[in-house]
Formats: sequence, structure tokens, C-alpha cells
Amino acid sequence: MQITSNHPRSDFVGKAAQFSGMPYKIRTTHAFDVDEHARNLTDWKQSYDQITSGQFHGVLSELLIPHMQVLLEETNKAVRRSCCVRPDAFWFGLPANANKARINGRLCDTGTIMVRPGNLEFELVTPADYAIYGLVIQRNSLLRVAEQIGCRVDYTQLIKAEVLHVTELSKTVFQQTLAYMLSMRDARDAHNPVFSLALSQRAVAMALLSILDSGEIDSTISSCFVRRQRIVAQAREYMLAHREQAIIVPQLCEHLHVSPRSLQYCFEDILGISPIQYLRIIRFNGARRHLRENISDRHTVQEIAADWGFWHLSQFSCDYRKLFGESPSESLRKRMTEYGAVM
Repeated sequence: MQITSNHPRSDFVGKAAQFSGMPYKIRTTHAFDVDEHARNLTDWKQSYDQITSGQFHGVLSELLIPHMQVLLEETNKAVRRSCCVRPDAFWFGLPANANKARINGRLCDTGTIMVRPGNLEFELVTPADYAIYGLVIQRNSLLRVAEQIGCRVDYTQLIKAEVLHVTELSKTVFQQTLAYMLSMRDARDAHNPVFSLALSQRAVAMALLSILDSGEIDSTISSCFVRRQRIVAQAREYMLAHREQAIIVPQLCEHLHVSPRSLQYCFEDILGISPIQYLRIIRFNGARRHLRENISDRHTVQEIAADWGFWHLSQFSCDYRKLFGESPSESLRKRMTEYGAVM
């Protein structure tokens, strides 16, 4: 795939100064809450919902340097992610194991990489025990390297791409390059830090251009698939707009003018879960977010549960514990402790 672009050149300097210690130091964080894990990614706008039950554990290794962000993200539970990277950049995601994820409903396996432009929201559904390498690269930085080596790329095609089918060799080289960047204790050479950093950035860009040169865009999207994407999106909007109601599938079908079977197919095809599971996930994660974040409201567990359509407190508490590995009152108490610590 070739890339062309007539955009003017401009420089972007990443927020490496945000990290403690030396500039360009690799940062590794552990989180035991899905929302905390989502917040650990620098310069991303995103929201995570935990799907499978049990104590969440997420590990993020992140290197932020001028023009690019390199990361490895590992999560032990299945997660639905709504993501958006900064403008004037591209995100590339490489599955690091055999578990399949979905980007905007499309399945991705080890023979593919995912790509999305900045400032455009996309949805990822990742299974349990999932690991993914990621690269966020400033657009003009990539095009500048492409120009230097005489490579032309179709920028308009890259914007449309969600899934690229790639050769095993090009993907291996790209993944190994990112892994090497994250394996360094300090992304600076003691004798020649500027040359070392520039060389590493160029190696990443070259490995990425090799992927783009040999990769093929998966453009097989049927009108039926697009319709199912739209129905799932409309269902989510309706559910969040009526979060205080215990919405059931027949009610959702009536609003969307679809049969129960059609709704089932839509959710299984796009998210890999049933509408009932999705209803449950959205409401429980919303309640957990409310318990952990809206401290100033001073609401009780019972009031927050009712806000999300849970009217039987004992059943809510039991199901909540099964999903998140702690009781609602424990979630609220932890947040109150954290809030008190920063006062």
C-alpha cells in the first residue's frame, strides 16, 4: 500500500516532561481498576468497561518521545474500550498473542494490525489475557521519513483503514522494534543521546513503512455489517439515556424496530456478546464509575444503584462483587479514602 500526502510539515514534541526522572524514561504502571488503567495512558481520551468477572489487573509499559508514543498494554479481563488518540497522529495496534480482538466490530488476529487516525473515536473489544503493542506516531513525522527514503503513501487510504493484513516478516520486525524500545532502561545513550534517540525513532518509522508497503487494507464491509454497527450504537445511546430504568431486551427491540433474533445477531457480530450481557456490563460499569468518581455527590450505595436501574440492593451487591471482585461499599470506601488523602 502506498501513501501520498501534501500536508505541510510541522513538528510535535511529546509530553515526555510529564514523566518523573530523566526525559524519555520508560514508565510501567499497574492498575487494579479498569478506569484507573484507562487513565494511565497519556494523551488518550477513552473509557473502559470490564466484561468478564473477577479482580481486574492491567499493566502498561509506555515510552513517550518526540513524535511518537510506544506502549505495551496487558489486561487480564475482557474489556470494551472506547478510544481516541490525539489529533494529527495515527495509532497502530499489534496483537501480541493469539487472542482475537474486535475493532469497530471487525475481528483482528495475529496476521493483522489495527490502525486509526487521531481525533476519531473507535471501539475495541478485547478478550481476557490480552496483550497489544501500540504506536501513536505524529503524521508528518511518518511522512517525512517516507519522503526521505523515496516512499510514497496514500494518506486518504490510510485514514479509511481499520484492519491491515500484513506479512509475518514485516509484522515480526515491527513488533520486535517496539519491544526493543520498551526494553531499554532509559531511552538515551550515555555518550550520544541525540543520535541514539533519532536512530531509534527512525527504526520505528522504517519498520512501520515496511508494514504499510506490504500490507493490504481489509475493506470487506457489507451493508448488513454497517447496519448492525448502527443498531448496536443506537442501543448503547438508548441505554445510557435511560440508565435509571431496568431496560429489558423486548423494550430495546421495540425502540430499535428489530426482532429479538436480529438484535442478538447484531450484538454477537459486533461485540461478541449478547444484548443481555451488554445491558448488564454497561449498567454495572456505570454504577462502579459513579461509586468511585462522584465523591462530591455524597450518595449512598443504594442511591447510586437506583440511578443505574438496580432496585434490589442485595442482588446488586452480590452481582457487583462477582463482576469486580469487591463489594459496592468497598469501592465507595476506597474512593473516599483516596479522596481524603488528597484533601
